[in-house]
Amino acid sequence: MTPALKGHLSMLCFSALVAGSFSLGALAANEIEPAALNAMRFWIASAVIGVAVLVTGGLPRSALRAPWRYAVLGGLFSVYFVLMFEGLKTAAPVSAAAVFTLTPLMAGFFGWLLLRQITTPRMALALAIAGVGALWVIFRADWQAFVAFEVGRGEMVYFIGCACHALYTPMVRKLNRGEPALVFTFGMLVAGAVLLTIYGWGDIMDTQWAALPNIVWITLIYVALFASAATFVLLQFATMRLPSAKVMAYTYLTPSWVVGWEIALGRGVPTGLIWIGVSLTIVALALLLRDEERPD
Repeated sequence: MTPALKGHLSMLCFSALVAGSFSLGALAANEIEPAALNAMRFWIASAVIGVAVLVTGGLPRSALRAPWRYAVLGGLFSVYFVLMFEGLKTAAPVSAAAVFTLTPLMAGFFGWLLLRQITTPRMALALAIAGVGALWVIFRADWQAFVAFEVGRGEMVYFIGCACHALYTPMVRKLNRGEPALVFTFGMLVAGAVLLTIYGWGDIMDTQWAALPNIVWITLIYVALFASAATFVLLQFATMRLPSAKVMAYTYLTPSWVVGWEIALGRGVPTGLIWIGVSLTIVALALLLRDEERPD
């Protein structure tokens, strides 16, 4: 299996795990403040990845060089998560999900700006097809829902967060100095946890942790272990093997995975028209898998 194919498989798992956080997060969103939830999320994920680092050889002294790198990466992802929840306070989930589909295009721009990564014609076509497919799924094949889309304050707030998410991807490759994915992820998570704790200290202290409903704890454990620790490692792994635009293109699969999560949670099966959008995202990814003429 080639390094590029390993990167693609990593992002396939990444998109499936991230989708779960949308379905579960919707159930707990109104029960806890975003800063408090994400600070705890980062600390739990840091502990898990820290144990994995110790088991696999420990933290090399070389990883401590230029610790500011971890602060930059941890800060970018922290801003993304906080602004996502802040935006959802006023933005409808459908509108926010539509904004999220702009992330791969922004990642392609940042990849060119920072790393001079070139988006090939086939990759550009794949991004366009995937974008149409994702929007089709997000708006559930309802043209009226798409026409009614209006950009408000919440959408703009979340757009800034998505820009940070897109910038994070090429920054990983630019700032990594040969550290293993686990070690680099651990540094980023600890830095993010510290920054979120400082920023959200008031919310953390005001949260009645013992009185939180079970769904919050279920969501917290899931987002910490699967939608944070595991996905961060997968993302670090993939960004060292694929161009930024390819990595972020897998975000287009998230709406389709969310449909699967909704079915699994007993929230109904989508109509036949929805599967057209799912099929388009699969076609786009097939194009990306074939787009290996240019070296990564």
